[in-house]
Amino acid sequence: MMRPISPTLRSTLTNAWLAGPATLALLAFIFVPVTIVAVLSLTDYQFGARSFGWVGLDNYGKLFGSTLGRRAITNTLIYAAIVIPVSVGFGLLVAVGLFRMSDWAPRLSNVLRSVYFLPVAATLVAMSVSWQMMLHPSLGVVNQTLIAIGGTPQNWLSDRGLVLYTLAVIGIWQSIGYNMVLFLAGLAAIPADLYDAAEIDGAGGNWSRFWTVTWPLLGPTTLFVLVITATNAFRVFETVATLTKGGPAFASDTLVYALYREGFIYFKAGYASAITMVFFAVLLTLTLIQFRLVERRVHYR
Repeated sequence: MMRPISPTLRSTLTNAWLAGPATLALLAFIFVPVTIVAVLSLTDYQFGARSFGWVGLDNYGKLFGSTLGRRAITNTLIYAAIVIPVSVGFGLLVAVGLFRMSDWAPRLSNVLRSVYFLPVAATLVAMSVSWQMMLHPSLGVVNQTLIAIGGTPQNWLSDRGLVLYTLAVIGIWQSIGYNMVLFLAGLAAIPADLYDAAEIDGAGGNWSRFWTVTWPLLGPTTLFVLVITATNAFRVFETVATLTKGGPAFASDTLVYALYREGFIYFKAGYASAITMVFFAVLLTLTLIQFRLVERRVHYR
């Protein structure tokens, strides 16, 4: 006669049954690929080769020691430093404005929400082609507008001093709509009676209500928006590949585009894997810093 299963064993089997598929998926699609890439980064393997040799940290030394490698890292950091704060700040500003507008002009608010969200819903490659036409040196609407107001036309995508900042503006334009939607969800979740209580306590102005009620209660949303925006900024690829291909003279080269070029054009799998691991380490470090610094100020209800 079989002995009955103990409650502890039953609970363990139940947990394993419920968490097992997710654990296997994490192992198969995250941990195993990361391990393979980490191993490849220590080799000189090229796609299609039948053999490879161990080179240790030479790929990392090449990345940090070469001018092109350092430029890709620097460009990525500059791009992220511009896109992250500006897109988060403007996303919050637009969300607050549209949230208040919904009280007295709901239809206009809904139309503007759709307009701001359009870059998120549209295909970025198609939008990049549109930007390429708008920024054309002689025929683009941007330079034509500058000429009409007495300004000087610029080579937005072929000037080494302007191209990275031009891409950053496009990245901000793309990110504001998504951040706006997230902030709107956070604003809708704030109870209205908290504003009434704040007004009774003396915070009657819009600025005072924002700092005493809105901003603290948007802490979890802000943390999520920062992480998502940072991730998207560091893995910028579509606009670079479509508009500049890292040029001119690698002035707009980024980590992800360098990874694509070395791995899928030059077939240097080992070197591309090293770039991947550096990209992963930078993104992980930034995310941990954000959690450490921002989470201390997050107010969970």
